[in-house]
Amino acid sequence: MKIVMLGAPGAGKGTQAKMIAAKYGIPHISTGDIFRANIKNGTELGKKAKTYMDQGALVPDELTLELIMDRFQQADCADGYVLDGFPRTIPQAEALTKALAAEGGKLDFAINVEVPDENIVSRMAGRRACLSCGGTYHIVYNPTKQEGICDACGGELVLRDDDKPETVAKRLEVYHSQTQPLIDYYAGQGILKEVDGTKEVSEVFDDIAAILA
Repeated sequence: MKIVMLGAPGAGKGTQAKMIAAKYGIPHISTGDIFRANIKNGTELGKKAKTYMDQGALVPDELTLELIMDRFQQADCADGYVLDGFPRTIPQAEALTKALAAEGGKLDFAINVEVPDENIVSRMAGRRACLSCGGTYHIVYNPTKQEGICDACGGELVLRDDDKPETVAKRLEVYHSQTQPLIDYYAGQGILKEVDGTKEVSEVFDDIAAILA
């Protein structure tokens, strides 16, 4: 079962990807995790990626795809995977389709977690992150026992710049121009499935599980 998750930043696709991975015993693969693992292990691909990241530059599509295809070769991907955060653009999607086809494979599902922009802006504005341990909370959906204090380590919680409404609005602009066309791309391949991401997390997951059944 090879799945790619789609959805705007803050739609909750990462949370759903982790739940899918846990239920079906397949790995949750995010580009950030792949970069970090390869850099930590000092692989050749990791060294190449690090040269770009150290300069604050984006890792080129070709190298990102190489890292992802390399990850797919690992034993835990034998029964499939949940890909989260890649592809983000049509050229990336086309390159992934081509690379999978070259190995006789293809994606089975592209699951789009659909949430209106206004919901995402208010959701993200409620997020809080711990300065000390990196723990994340939400003032409505996942509040701490003591306001502004991390449950795990007692550190101070802040609203990250990334989650401020003006930043979120810019990220959504980029998403709609670059990433939303992927919905049409995967619909054209006949593998797109859409779920209502405004429901409770567990309900969204039930909808996804019904699709995958």
